Amino acid sequence: MDAILNRPVLVLNRLWQPVQTCSVRRALKLLCLGHAEVVQTEGDAKYQTHNLTSWVQHSVNEMAHLADELIHSVKVVLVVPKIIVLAAYDRMPRNEVKFTRHNVFLRDQFTCQYCRKKFSEKELNLDHVYPRDKGGKTTWENIVTSCIRCNTRKANKLPHEVNMKLLRDPKRPRWRPLFGSKTDTKPHHSWEQFIRPDKELVQMVN
Repeated sequence: MDAILNRPVLVLNRLWQPVQTCSVRRALKLLCLGHAEVVQTEGDAKYQTHNLTSWVQHSVNEMAHLADELIHSVKVVLVVPKIIVLAAYDRMPRNEVKFTRHNVFLRDQFTCQYCRKKFSEKELNLDHVYPRDKGGKTTWENIVTSCIRCNTRKANKLPHEVNMKLLRDPKRPRWRPLFGSKTDTKPHHSWEQFIRPDKELVQMVN
């Protein structure tokens, strides 16, 4: 139960902009207090919002095929929320993301940028693409996630000097998908439309 309650939930402000994540436990508390509604992420009513009463009813209707996504209490059964939208909070998400070891791992999705394999946090290092002894700086644009083996192989050389190629060029992230989360759980697929919206589906209003 604790594992489910600690899963990350995407938090949207009332303008439906992603601002952070919280745990399932926190999301349910906000739902019960009336400070947030759950965004339905599947089915014909996708993106419909639910207050506590309607989410309970939705959970009852979905019990049959969402057995692994249910939270059981003494009186009710609830589907684990993936996204919530806040009722009153309308601030914009922070533009600046603090440069930390953990945030680099989050940006790179805990994936070594050289061998392209995913690792736990304790198996990862930070690598200066352009080595420090050659003038490389410790910035978002010069630091990537690297497994210990690749980090040792590259040493203080440039990637091409040891026949290594980056999975993607390092860039400063616009925001942290797992903001405030200490888990390396991958973001749920339903977050994609909010984190990286499909431009073809977004109508620009003058």
